[in-house]
Amino acid sequence: MGLYTPSMATTLKPARTWRAPSAHEAQSGALREELDRLELAVLAGERLSQEEALFLHAKADLLTLGRMATAVRERLNPEARVTYIVDRNLNPTNVCITDCGFCAFYRSPGDRESYVLSRDEIYRKVEETVRLGGRQLLMQGGHHPHLLSDWWCELIADITARFDINCHALSAPEIEHFARYEKRSIAEVIADLREAGLGSVPGAGAEMLVERVREIIAPKKTTTDDWLEVHRQVHKAGLRSSATMMFGHVETIPERIEHLMRLRDLQDETGGFTAFACWNTQPEGVPDEATYPRKTTPAEYLRMQALARVVLDNFQHMQTSYVTQGMKLAQVSLAFGCDDFGGTMLEENVVSAAGCFHLESIQTIESLITRAGYTPLQRNSWYGIADERFEGDRWPTCREEAATHPGAPEDWRARALASRPNA
Repeated sequence: MGLYTPSMATTLKPARTWRAPSAHEAQSGALREELDRLELAVLAGERLSQEEALFLHAKADLLTLGRMATAVRERLNPEARVTYIVDRNLNPTNVCITDCGFCAFYRSPGDRESYVLSRDEIYRKVEETVRLGGRQLLMQGGHHPHLLSDWWCELIADITARFDINCHALSAPEIEHFARYEKRSIAEVIADLREAGLGSVPGAGAEMLVERVREIIAPKKTTTDDWLEVHRQVHKAGLRSSATMMFGHVETIPERIEHLMRLRDLQDETGGFTAFACWNTQPEGVPDEATYPRKTTPAEYLRMQALARVVLDNFQHMQTSYVTQGMKLAQVSLAFGCDDFGGTMLEENVVSAAGCFHLESIQTIESLITRAGYTPLQRNSWYGIADERFEGDRWPTCREEAATHPGAPEDWRARALASRPNA
């Protein structure tokens, strides 16, 4: 890496000071040669180092990154299709004691706007979701000081007994919160939740997996190592989970790359992540709005999404974030490595609390996917195809199949390698 300099990795200037490289600058000379070398390496299925990923973020023009991301996407997901899931984001409570400055949704215990939904209200929402064809209930609540794992186990068991829908529920910080308050191990808490019917775990609460950043934006929340350990234990228990990243606040560019590397390392170890999604901070209306920078640009979102697709070569799926980015940009992201449109979210409360309203109908989602040149298909929580129009292999259809699904990284990476030219 002759063009890499150590200063790229050691600077602690916030990412908001970064300026995109000039496309003209990357057209010729030593920079173009290095970009060509890295693009050929990615096309050959070679893994990027942390330094190379940082170089690409600093120096690659957006179209080069898009080509590289598309190549990885097509190698790992050769079918020209984009999936999505019919789901609902249900928040049984908004009470939380971690006081994250970027969250406009939470309320402290005793606040006049705090709530805990009744079981009847929850059942009504779940019944409506199932009636509309929903397959997933994305259910999170925050760090409530009294609603701990027994409350959640009872709720998940009731929903599982009453309805045919997967509880894609809780987050690593919430699970660690239960274990800490109950003075139990994380593995014990996960075992109880799994027994109650928990089907999969969302990747929420990751924010930025770098301790310097977490101490600034979420000092009361789970540490980086604990977030990773929860997902490690989730995977050991035979459950799959997703991974996320929220960027565009106090982090540096090298810290964004560090976040991706920590995820890649854990995926190498467990193979339990189904997908990755990233989004920029939504600073409007949050408690610490005055201290946060302006929202990052669409181009920077596409840059991060494309780079994540290239770096996370052991994640099969990349999910766009239309709720935060809007439908048009989500459609564009399909040319920057994304192969999944996320959930229809019949209800969404968290980012909406920050003034971000981008919920859309199934018809709109399918139209945008089709116009981008792909076939839209509904999926389940484990990325098995659940669409009545589809006549191929639908596996995995449930959490048990997903735990031993042959789409695990070892298998699809091997198939991808075998499909290369001159293999």
